[in-house]
Amino acid sequence: MLQLECRSWNAAAGRHTPCCRSGTSSRFLTDTMRGYRGVKYTLFFFCYCFWVVSAVLIAVGIYAKVAKEKDVVDTLTVDPALLLIVVGLLMFLITFLGCFGALRNATCLLKMFLSILAVVLVLQVAAGAVTYVLTDLVMERTEMLMMKAVVRYREDRDLENAIDFVQKKFQCCGVENYKDWSRNVYFECSESNPSLEVCGVPFSCCVHLQNQTVLNTMCGYGMQQQQEAAARQHIFTPGCLQRIVLWAQKNLLLVAGLTAGLLLLEVCMMGLAAAQAAWIHRVRRRQKVSEGRRAEERKERLWFPAFADFTEE
Repeated sequence: MLQLECRSWNAAAGRHTPCCRSGTSSRFLTDTMRGYRGVKYTLFFFCYCFWVVSAVLIAVGIYAKVAKEKDVVDTLTVDPALLLIVVGLLMFLITFLGCFGALRNATCLLKMFLSILAVVLVLQVAAGAVTYVLTDLVMERTEMLMMKAVVRYREDRDLENAIDFVQKKFQCCGVENYKDWSRNVYFECSESNPSLEVCGVPFSCCVHLQNQTVLNTMCGYGMQQQQEAAARQHIFTPGCLQRIVLWAQKNLLLVAGLTAGLLLLEVCMMGLAAAQAAWIHRVRRRQKVSEGRRAEERKERLWFPAFADFTEE
């Protein structure tokens, strides 16, 4: 750990001796060191927590990737396993810089951590501003992404489970309505479709009865051929995009609170990293000044040894 030493030249002893500090200065130095340690280990704790979370995300993503079929073509936009691995790796690298930099007092790593976190914060704020200003464009792109997921249903096990979870959670079916499932080759409503699920919807769209003990996976068969009023008796007909937007509007305070909490945590970590880097820089600068003074004193002793007689002849 960086330390500042206070020493003076003792001519009688012929060596440097620690200088006496007053009680006020000693207490000030102790309080300063306590504050520095608090900043250091608080930053390390936050970074370590995110580091563990990132490791868990990577492990889950790799497990899902290995357990998946070998012939599946993965894309980052619709593959949850690949998305978990990428996000986990980015978090792992960023938080590693913060952990190691805080623990080893490495100003270069702390500055890199601070810079990357500042860029991430700016991108998050910019994304929020763009989403607010260009709401229609964002909704259109989101709808296109969800439609791609519907098309790839049954081709990717992870994506299939994710869609089923969303449809059960929000009690919805499809993107805009339940007939969006005709875009999928397995549920396409056409005479040339040989699938047993032709004109149907996934079982996650079905209304779960209170007394139902056995899951009926065929409950969505042929539902696209029925009118909405008749289909509503058996499946959820509203689209998931609309339901998700309504949920976000109803829980606006919760969403805003979580977002503000995350941004505030990032700002706090940036402040802690900046404070530790500034403290280390200040201590090293004082050490250089102290070393320079000691070098000058040693140089003077070479020319003017102790007890030298300077009487004029």
